[in-house]
Amino acid sequence: MKKILFSILCLCGLVSIQAQVDRTQPPKSGPAPVIKLAEPQKFELNNGLQVLVMENHKLPRVSVQLSLDNAPVLEGDKAGVSSLMAALMGNGTTNIPKDEFNEEVDFMGARINFGSGSAYAQSLTKYFPRVMEMLADATINPNFTQEEFDKQKDILITGIKSQENDVAGIAERVSDALSYGKAHPYGEFVTEATANNVSLADVTKFYRDNFVPANAYMVIVGDITFEKAKELVETHFVGWTKAVPLSFQYTQPVNPQYSRINFVDMPNAVQSEINVQSLTDFEMKDPDYIASKLANFILGGGGQRLYLNLREDKGYTYGSYSGLSDDKYAPGRFQATASVRNMVTDSSVVEILKELERIANEPVTEDELARAKAKYAGNFVMALEKPETVAQYALNVETEDLPADFYQKYLERVNAVTVQDVQKAIQKHINLNQLRVVVVGKASDVLANLEKVQYKGKTMPIEFFDKEANKVAAPSFESDIPEGHTGQAVLQKYLDAIGGKDALEGVKSILMEATGEVQGQTLEMVIKGTSINQRMVDVRMMGMSMNKQVFNKDKGYVEAQGQRTELTEDQIKDMQLESKLFPELQYVMAQLDIAGVAQINGKKAYKVQLSSNKAAFYDAETGLKVQEVSTQEMNGQTISTTVGVSDYKEVSGIRFPHKMSQQMGPMTLDFTILKVLVNEGVTEADFE
Repeated sequence: MKKILFSILCLCGLVSIQAQVDRTQPPKSGPAPVIKLAEPQKFELNNGLQVLVMENHKLPRVSVQLSLDNAPVLEGDKAGVSSLMAALMGNGTTNIPKDEFNEEVDFMGARINFGSGSAYAQSLTKYFPRVMEMLADATINPNFTQEEFDKQKDILITGIKSQENDVAGIAERVSDALSYGKAHPYGEFVTEATANNVSLADVTKFYRDNFVPANAYMVIVGDITFEKAKELVETHFVGWTKAVPLSFQYTQPVNPQYSRINFVDMPNAVQSEINVQSLTDFEMKDPDYIASKLANFILGGGGQRLYLNLREDKGYTYGSYSGLSDDKYAPGRFQATASVRNMVTDSSVVEILKELERIANEPVTEDELARAKAKYAGNFVMALEKPETVAQYALNVETEDLPADFYQKYLERVNAVTVQDVQKAIQKHINLNQLRVVVVGKASDVLANLEKVQYKGKTMPIEFFDKEANKVAAPSFESDIPEGHTGQAVLQKYLDAIGGKDALEGVKSILMEATGEVQGQTLEMVIKGTSINQRMVDVRMMGMSMNKQVFNKDKGYVEAQGQRTELTEDQIKDMQLESKLFPELQYVMAQLDIAGVAQINGKKAYKVQLSSNKAAFYDAETGLKVQEVSTQEMNGQTISTTVGVSDYKEVSGIRFPHKMSQQMGPMTLDFTILKVLVNEGVTEADFE
């Protein structure tokens, strides 16, 4: 009975206490938890290499990160030398041939990688002494051979060519160059010409001048004692010759005198890349660092203001975001970006500018700030679970001149940020009067409306640049089409140029064999087709079929890496025209107009819109087809595929292109046609 009475009294007391709680007010935040971070143990070699060791014995593995805290280097007319040096390092040493080096690393299940200013290795504890020995050997005695240099240089140049028509890549390159200037390390970029200027001797010199221990930090994390780590470093890295990297002076980049649009015309663009940017002096040690990061998140983080406006509300883009980078060697940069449909390019620029003005002039809400704080605090706490992160924090304190308690009081600093702090940070880092709005897109589709964009009550001026960030004249859209010239006439000239209608209609089958290269690997391609709507394309690597497409009159399939997928009804309809040996024989009977004029490979070409999702370009002088562009919708985005053809040669009285380049997104595949057979080499079995 006493127990029952006691329980009733407790319950009544609880109800009484609850009744006194004011539920109209949110609970007050408690004090930020105190963060206790493990302190790394440190030592320094006589050559200047500074080492931090973080013991963690939960798993039997150890990692080591080597970072060179050097100022950025201007590579100038030999831009690409650092990339080539990074590609060559780690490919054996002067003591261990490349194959033996790689085989031993693979045998241990380890990793050893190099960058232009870094190195990384990881292995099981029992193998780590040997891995450290190999890492040191590769660092101090890199194996720079002419054979490997030539191979890596070819790969670099192939990659540059593959980016030639990549709209997103061009936008990034031009944005950097215009912000920092091409005479600054952050603004220069690698071209085919600068890559070709680099020799093996240049790589060796760059290594000797820059891959030195004076500003080097090594962070060792994992199942190893401090004593053992110190022994390994002192044994293997003491021979790294003491040296100081070269120092350089650069012109300090600045924002434009007034806000403007910098436009790059990309005729192949099916959407526009927008980058609104502003340079700002911003370092990690700045008192407003955390407030600035929170401000940027509220503006352009996932699911935040830019995203909600341009995607959720307007439906202009798949996503719009912003970033704020800090840098101790040069100005940092604020950027707000979006990839948008051509028809809404001008509207998207206007909305981004509106959001920048709104966050600068109107305080953010307490709710927005609370969500940003929760996001940053959560990410910080989660990151602490990884010993590598804790070690990186310790390295940041060393390299960024941070207060010793920066991370211990991180959550306290996050919680202390106010709405006023956020607004001050935005006003500091986004100069609304000196914005650079970089737009890369198809001028003929977007420029007319972009020229009408108003900002602060005035029409925003536009400057024009090419893909190399050189200033150029505005593109001209005056008609350059002879009066009375039609798409039908363009197609007829093409048919005549390659052999004529009678010769083409006499072709019953075609066999083509081609070879190409992607990422250093050789591809082989076989194309077979007939005049009765049969087509087979087989792309092979190292003798194995990677992708095979077969179409046989009214059915077909695609087979990739052993997985076969039947063509859909829509794909079959497309293939019934695409599979024709010379589709222009059909198109020439339609009343097609010339859709425009473009410069393709420096020559005037007429554009003929063959269908709603496919256009072809024909050389105005020779009549030969030089390019095809097709588009398709995929996952809410428009994907463009560009196929260039050139080097026409006559086979059996008909001219066939012997070079073909296919670009889809950032990837480009270049093929050389080795053999063309007309009316031989094709059987019914090829299309089964």
